[in-house]
Amino acid sequence: MKTVEISAFGAPDVLRLAERPQPVPGAGELLIRVSASGINRPDVLQRTGNYPVPPGASDIPGLEVAGVIVSGDEPAMAAAGFQVGDRVCALVAGGGYAELCVAPVGQCLPVPKGFSDIEAASLPETFFTVWSNVFERAYLAKGETLLIQGGSSGIGVTAIQIAKAFGATVIVTAGSDEKCAACVALGADHAINYKTADFAEEVKKLTTLNGVSKGVNVILDMVAGGYVAREVECLAEDGRLVIIAVQGGIKAEVNAGLVLRKRLTITGSTLRPRSLEFKTAIAKALRQKVWPLLESGAVKPVIHSTFAAGDAAKAHALMESNQHIGKIVLTWNAV
Repeated sequence: MKTVEISAFGAPDVLRLAERPQPVPGAGELLIRVSASGINRPDVLQRTGNYPVPPGASDIPGLEVAGVIVSGDEPAMAAAGFQVGDRVCALVAGGGYAELCVAPVGQCLPVPKGFSDIEAASLPETFFTVWSNVFERAYLAKGETLLIQGGSSGIGVTAIQIAKAFGATVIVTAGSDEKCAACVALGADHAINYKTADFAEEVKKLTTLNGVSKGVNVILDMVAGGYVAREVECLAEDGRLVIIAVQGGIKAEVNAGLVLRKRLTITGSTLRPRSLEFKTAIAKALRQKVWPLLESGAVKPVIHSTFAAGDAAKAHALMESNQHIGKIVLTWNAV
C-alpha cells in the first residue's frame, strides 16, 4: 500500500510517499480502505520529533481516517453494528496517512448520513478531544460561558458548534479579524482578535453585569505558557481551565491566591496515549449525543483545504502557517 512516512525529523518536505506492507487487523480491530485522512497539530509535532509515538502504534503519522471496512474481527464488528462494506471514520493512534489503516472497532463511528469521506475524516480527532475535555473533564453545562483559545482551529470550530448546540455562551480568540468573523458565523457569541486586544480584559468586559465581572466558567486552552496567568484572572468562581496543548510554552506562573479564593480547577489532558476503553467510551457518547447533531445539520464540518496524499508536505506547511480556518484533509484518490 501507499503511505506518507516521515523520512527524517524536520520541515514539511521530510514527508515522503512510500510503499509499506498492508497492515493486518487483530482481535477487536478492523481494516479500513482509506479515502481521506485528517491532519492535526500532533502530526506536525511528530514530524519534527516532538511527539513520540506511543508503544505499539504505527510510526506512520495520522490520527483520523474515513473510508470503507474491508476486513476485520467479525464478531467484534457485529457487536458494534458494523460489517464489511460499511463506511466509517475512526480515531487511531497512528497509521492514518495510508491507503489502508487498522483501527480498534471501539474507536470507529459510522460516517454521518449525507457526509462525504472528506468531511467524515475531519471529525474524529477534534470531536473526541472536545467532548472529552469540554464536556467530560470540564463538565460545561447549559447556560455557562466557554472561552476557546484559537477559535478558528479544527478544535475551535468544533468546540464552538457543540457548545452552542448544548446551550452555552461562547467567546473565542483568533489571530485576525477574518478569523474572528468566521468564528461568529459558526455561532460564537463574541470573538476577540488577540493581536489587537488583551483577551483577559475583553473577557472581563464581556462578562460584566451591574458593574461586576463574573468571568467565564470554562476555558479551553491550546496555548498555555504566559496565557495561564491571565486565564486564571478571567475565570468565574468554580471555573475550570483545561489545557490541551502548549504552543506558548510548558511553564506558567499563576496567582495561587485567586485559585484558592475562586475555587478554580486547572487541569489538562492528551488523547493519544489514553486507553482503548477510554476512547471507546467517548465514541459511544459521541454517537449518542453528537452524531444526531451532525446528521441534522446543527453541527457541521469545516474544511479549509484538501490535498492529494502526495502533497502532504504542502498540507503541513499550510497548517504551520496558521492561515487556515477549520480542518485540512488528505485524499487518497488522487495518488
